[in-house]
Amino acid sequence: MKRILLVLGHTASDSYSGRLADAYESGARSAGHEVVRVNLGDLRFDPVLREGYRRVQDLEPDLKMVQEHILWADHLVFVYPNWWCTMPALLKGLFDRIWLPGFAFNFDKQTKHLIKRLTGKTGRVVIAIGTQSPFMTWWRFGDFTNEISHAILGFAGVKTSVTAVGPSDRVTPDVREGWVEKVRSLGARGR
Repeated sequence: MKRILLVLGHTASDSYSGRLADAYESGARSAGHEVVRVNLGDLRFDPVLREGYRRVQDLEPDLKMVQEHILWADHLVFVYPNWWCTMPALLKGLFDRIWLPGFAFNFDKQTKHLIKRLTGKTGRVVIAIGTQSPFMTWWRFGDFTNEISHAILGFAGVKTSVTAVGPSDRVTPDVREGWVEKVRSLGARGR
């Protein structure tokens, strides 16, 4: 059994992304996994790095809590919609604020090597695409999963898999329900 942190990266829990997160959570809990869920829209924090990385910006309590959950978890799951070929701004702001040296990574100044502080953890990213298929989005605009899977999670050592579904705005309810069941199955398997 795994300890799973599930983050809904859509600000609205009653969205299709929220439905996918609900499915993942119910599948994981029914299989006996321990799940902590964070709904991004419920958190209180400033998503803007006011001075970039020149000065440490104190973390709000909700951000400290998310960091604690990340350290606790074996498996990290992020569910969000694809907006302009990337994650919603608030989710990006979460990473900007918490994905810091000393937490997610370090640089060894002597060897000039990256130390990945979250190695050993696994991750799953579930992305709902509204108007195009995942393939057509990739074909037209490039790899819209690279930022989160490689440049954020992978940079810290999290081995990440991606599940993209869509076009969620242009299919029948039965197709959408099939994707919900697929995500529920991922949760049950802790993947």
